[in-house]
Order: sequence, then structure tokens, then C-alpha cells
Amino acid sequence: MATEPSDSPDVLWSPPRERVDGSRLREYLDWLEQRQGRPFPDHDALWEWSVADLDGFWRSVVEFFGLRVTGGDGRVRTDDPMPHVRWFPGARTSWAEHALRLGGDDVAALVCVREGGGGAREVSRAQLRHAVAQAAAWLRRNGVRPGDRVVAYLPNTEHAVIACLAAAAVGAVWACCSPDFGAEGTTGRLAQLEPVALIAADGHHWNGKTVDRREVVARLREGLPTLRHVVHVPVAFPSEAGPAGSTPWDDVVSGEEPLVFDQVPFDHPLWVLFTSGTTGLPKGLVHSHGGILLEGTKWSGLYAGMREGERLFSYTSTGWALWNIELGALLQGAAVVLYEGSHAFPPGAVWEVAARTRADLVLLGAAVVTASASAPRPPRELHDLSRLRHVLVSGSALPPAGYRWLLEQVSPDLRVDSTSGGTDISGSFIGANEYAPVRAGRISGRLAGVDCAAWDEDGHPVVDDVGDLVVTQPMPSMPVRMWNDPGGVRYAESYFDTWLGVWRHGDWVTFHSDGSVTVHGRSDSTLNRQGVRLGSSDFYDVLDPMPEIAETLVVGVELPDDGYWLGLFVVPAPGHELDDALRATVLDALRTRLTPRHRPDELVAAPAVPHTLTGKKLEVPVKKLLRGTPLARAANPATVDDPEVLRWYERFAAERGPLRPAAAQGS
Repeated sequence: MATEPSDSPDVLWSPPRERVDGSRLREYLDWLEQRQGRPFPDHDALWEWSVADLDGFWRSVVEFFGLRVTGGDGRVRTDDPMPHVRWFPGARTSWAEHALRLGGDDVAALVCVREGGGGAREVSRAQLRHAVAQAAAWLRRNGVRPGDRVVAYLPNTEHAVIACLAAAAVGAVWACCSPDFGAEGTTGRLAQLEPVALIAADGHHWNGKTVDRREVVARLREGLPTLRHVVHVPVAFPSEAGPAGSTPWDDVVSGEEPLVFDQVPFDHPLWVLFTSGTTGLPKGLVHSHGGILLEGTKWSGLYAGMREGERLFSYTSTGWALWNIELGALLQGAAVVLYEGSHAFPPGAVWEVAARTRADLVLLGAAVVTASASAPRPPRELHDLSRLRHVLVSGSALPPAGYRWLLEQVSPDLRVDSTSGGTDISGSFIGANEYAPVRAGRISGRLAGVDCAAWDEDGHPVVDDVGDLVVTQPMPSMPVRMWNDPGGVRYAESYFDTWLGVWRHGDWVTFHSDGSVTVHGRSDSTLNRQGVRLGSSDFYDVLDPMPEIAETLVVGVELPDDGYWLGLFVVPAPGHELDDALRATVLDALRTRLTPRHRPDELVAAPAVPHTLTGKKLEVPVKKLLRGTPLARAANPATVDDPEVLRWYERFAAERGPLRPAAAQGS
């Protein structure tokens, strides 16, 4: 399998020695040297040991961070192959207890901000513990027991964090949808769980508007027949009473009950995260108390390096896995900044919030970085970001220009940490560490305890070549199962149908000789031309930052007789059109900055690019439409940001009929 050669990009930033020596990662490595009786000079040494002695590594995380994991038969995991392995068999724990145990009473636990400026309202550790105690007591009084499902329809406010922690404290299973989901998309997810309680807001704030969601909540109540209780959260209309038959939020969090945590089995369900649901019914991934406790502690402690009193600002919604991941900050006694609103209202809002809340770390999607770069003035000229030491980027690969923009326009002394993982594991496979330099367009490397690699079609590891991202040893935060999946059939088909006992994630990646990693895109949407795999993200890195272009979508369609059609849909920026001059510019950029193989067969002017509600481009559904799949089978419109855009691609496919390779347009 051939691939295009690529030199290692220049180092944009290297960690100062004093930063490395003062990090929590170095503190852990010093402790590990004493325990293991051997040196651990850097993260590379840690990774090598962590995959050679996987049980020893995860036991060290439990011991170093003082996690309460009681009982069990002494084993870290069973000998079963993936996906049947079980962690700390027989042991019991509580994720919620660990999230609330650290931090003084007066220290901030949550910092709540709403779009449009104004103050930042702090919820102290004492206030959070009290609210969770009362909400958990309310759930118990109303018959909610371990294993029952508590679901929510809430924006990114303190109510969601309190309700999630309360549900976990009683051993109930949590699931949440963001209010930007409509009734159909939300019901399609939550109805699968047969919930007993719904906690729902009356609306949310977005882009300068108050969005009324009371009608959606009413439809949810009708579509969830197993509900016994509904809690009304006044977010958009605080002066108005809730619907009949609902319990006011203030009644749920009032009282003086003690804080009690049900100790549950290590693999007891904590929450259900749903796949994007671009086709069919969204699949529910069940994560466990113990798995999320271990993964969240490793990430927040060793990689985010958070300490008590620090602050993590994550730009996310409650319907995205980043929301669940950000709660790992609480495990270290750090605070979480909760922002309700649009990242672009006003323009550059995320950086203003980071400055106003004195954030030490920012976690956000790559698309937000790209959008920020178009602002007329850079954040460093407008805001005091002197406390910000670390920006973590997820959701999709950060383009090389994004790395440079962050260091030049946000802060020159910034650890830019592009990561890749996702909803599947509620965490990351690859990312940066305190020892790693920052290279434009490259993820620094593997994370400890993650035995991942790139494999070719024959199951052989490849280096400096494109391959399938696989994980060859289990991770504790892999789902314990999928919801409503008797016998684990769908789970096995989703991740283990290619190589027995090996997790195939569905991404094309390159593991480079220097240890860094490039993510090229989803393997079911990655382009394969003349035996060379072309990542869709490579196209976007080159084209999407161009001022004449708002966004692009690249799709490859296999044709009869080994034919192949590589189409590039171009959304011109306002004031521009896809004329001959722009076509020539696009083709020249792809040819010179990538390779001649990246030259598309056709450039098509499009009104917009369809995305999931979490911002991912819908490459696979568009590919299916072009191959003749009906829209109803290609995608679920309820999970798309603008269904009408997807219908445009449906009409385009119908008008074109069977696709045939065509000469590339332009020079």
C-alpha cells in the first residue's frame, strides 16, 4: 500500500525544562521510579512499560491517585479477550464520590457563564456537594434505584452536572441530550433507555436569542412512556412556572440530607453516550463507573495535569462526549467552566470567557479554532490569557494553520494538544504529553495504557504509512456493552469484525518514525485512489482556510469496472463564486501542497456542507446518496444540523444519476 512521503514538520514549541520538572506527570514518574526500581526518564519510557505491563500501569493509577476501589479478587482484569474482558472483577467503587472528594469547601467547583458577557457565577465545592446530596436524596425518595435510567434535556449549565452526579451517586444510569436536538432526535436516543425520570430545561440561549424548548419537552414526555417523574429546570423563562405534573428544580436541590454514595460494581453502568446516528437509530454506548474513573483520572491527572484550584474551560454541549470528558477535572479538585451559548456570540467569545474565568486549560473542537482565526483581532490583543497554559483540541484533526494561529495569536507559551479518541471510549487514544514538542498538523503520540498502532489490510503494523487505527490490548473505558444489544452482536460488529480480539476504530492514521501521529479521517470515508489512501482531512487542511472558501466536502465513490470518482464540493465564501479562477486556485493548491493524486475529478459548487449536531462533516451519508442510497437510509435528518442541506445533496445525486469519472475541471 503506497502513501505520499512526508517530512516531519518543524517544531513550533518545546516545553521548558522547568515546566516538565514541575508537572504532575513528572511527579508520577518520580513516584513510579521508586515503586518499580527503574528509571522513567520521559513519557516514551512510560508508554513502553504501560503496554508491556498493562495491569501494573492501571494498578499504579489507582495507587498514585488514591482511588477507592474496594473488594474484588485481586486481579486488575480477567483473561478474556476483547470485548469480553472485565476490569477489577468483584470490586466496587463510585465515580461520583471521587468527583466530589477533593477541594476545600470554599474553592470553586463550577464557574457558570452565559453568552453575551456579564459576570461568571461560581458554585463552590460545598455548594456542589450540598446540591448533589439533596438531588440524590430526592431520587431515592422517589424510588430511583441502581440501574434505573435518569435522562436529561439540558444545556451546559450547573443543573446538568448536579443531576449527573446525583444519578451516579444512587447508581442510576445517566444520559443527556442537548436542547439543540429536536424532539425526534432526542426521543430516538432516550426512549431506548426506558427512563424513569426526565430532567428538562424550558429552553436555552444561542447566538443572542432565547430558544423556547417547552413544546419539545412536552413531546418528549409523550414519547417516553416509562417516565414516573419530570423535573422542570427554568433556564430560558425563570419567572414562569413549569408544566403541570413536573417538580421544580429548586425543590429537588433543597433540604439538608447527607451526601451518600452507593458503592456499585466496578463495571456498573455510569452513563450512556450515543453515536452520532447518521444512519439508523443512534447506538448507545454504555460506560462504567470504574472505567470512566480510571480513564478520567489518567487524563485529567497525567495529561491535562490539573491540580486543586485550577480551572478547565471546555467549549461543548451536553450532547457531545467532551462534556462527559471535562468532568474529569472534578476528580482532581479542579473547577469546570460551563459556558451556555455560541462560541461566536459575540465573535471570539470563547477566548473572552477563558480570560474572564481565568482558565488554566481550554478544551474545544478544531472547528472552533478555525472559526476563531477569522476574527479581525487576535485574542492576545484583546484579553489577558496569561494563566492559559494548555489548549486541548478534539472533535477532528486540527489543521497545521490552527497550531500556528494558537501559538501566534493566543499565546506563544502554549501547549497545543490535538487529541483523537471519541465517544466510543469517552477519552483519547493519542495526544500530547508534557515532554512532547508541538509540531504543526501532528498529534504528539500514544497515551499511556493505549496499545494502538496502524495496521495494513493483512493485519501487519505499518510505520510512516497509512493504516487502520487498531487497539490491541483492552482499555478500561471501552464500553462494557451497547444498549439493547443481546449477545453483544452489534458491539462486536462495530469494533471487532475485522480482526478477532482487536479493536478497529475506523480511522486512517499514520504513525511516524518520530513517534508522532497523523489522523487522515474515517476509514469508511477515506479516499482510495490508485492504491493510495488520501485522508479527507488533508484536503480540508489546505482548502478550508482559504479566504475565498467557506467550507469544502470531499467524497470518493467506487464505480463499476474499478472506476473511481473523486468529487470536491466547494461552498464559496460570501462575495465569491466557484468561477474558473477559483477552480484553478483550488486545483493548483491541491497539486502543489499535496500531490497530483489529490486532484479531484470534479469540483461542484454547493450551498453548504451538512454536519452532525456535534459538527462533523457528513462524508459517509453524502457518499451513500451519490451511490443511490435513499435519503431515509443514508442518514437520519434529526441528527443533522440542517436537513435541507442534505436534501440538496439528495437532489444533486438524483440529477446526476450514475456517476462516471470525468476530467477535472479547470486548469
